[in-house]
Amino acid sequence: MEVTEIFRGILLLLLIVCAIAVNLTKKLLQAVIIFMSYSSIMCILWILMESPDLAITEAAVGAGVSGILFLMTLKKIGSEENNEQPGQAPTEEKP
Repeated sequence: MEVTEIFRGILLLLLIVCAIAVNLTKKLLQAVIIFMSYSSIMCILWILMESPDLAITEAAVGAGVSGILFLMTLKKIGSEENNEQPGQAPTEEKP
């Protein structure tokens, strides 16, 4: 076996671990970080399969834009949850 085949096998195993871990984690921030790791590993695999156009797209969209959008959403959700008083139902804003 060549070194690249072993490296590919390790990356594929890490890809499976990330896919399972993102489904089993309870915390949303950890899920987003694992998702970004999954996209980064997939980017490396695309490079090893000699598909640089897919690798660049995966890095830009998968790990980049999607990850930032998920993190911004989590920040927005967290700020809204912090504004609510414990034990009270969320209040609706009237226009």
